[in-house]
Amino acid sequence: MEEKQTSSIHKISKIISEFFNPLVSLFLFFVYKSIRDYSLKDSILYFLPILLIIILPVIIWLIWNVKTGRYTNMDVSNRVQRKTFYIFTAITVILYLLFHYIKNGTLDFLMLFILILLFALQVSNFFIKSSMHTAFNVFVASLFYSLDWKMGIVWFGIAVIVGITRVILKRHTVKEVFMGGGIAFLISFLYLYCNIHFQHQNIL
Repeated sequence: MEEKQTSSIHKISKIISEFFNPLVSLFLFFVYKSIRDYSLKDSILYFLPILLIIILPVIIWLIWNVKTGRYTNMDVSNRVQRKTFYIFTAITVILYLLFHYIKNGTLDFLMLFILILLFALQVSNFFIKSSMHTAFNVFVASLFYSLDWKMGIVWFGIAVIVGITRVILKRHTVKEVFMGGGIAFLISFLYLYCNIHFQHQNIL
């Protein structure tokens, strides 16, 4: 009976962990932002470059590396393997930032902080395998919070649950989950502070 219960918890944890992986969580946020802030045409114009320059290349990179045996799994849970994943993902974000700057003449503030988060996780990876799932879901919670505080609180709850599943699945230790969450919390605080500061300046 106890073994069956443990198995059920493991299965539920796997579903939650796989669904709320960093790419899906960011994808859901950008879809929400597109629907909330733009018309259908503008939504496509806003979201399509993100999809083509960042999301699809990262998915293809992951699938290719898993198939060729360079990565153990789609989570890239191996600390050594993560180095190339962070580098590749950072390159796609930099390419998007360049595209956005050339097209609009402005820096995409949100993507800049995603790049900072990737850099921070890469640095921490030299010392500890911080939970990427937890980190990105905490950051996505701050992104939602900047648009709707209720959604932000709900997503923070999701981030906590995701962190717990990473420990249950033995993909991370409690320390690694806290490290990922802590890094994201600091960067999220900076993002929200800067976001509020720039919004205030624009009002003035």
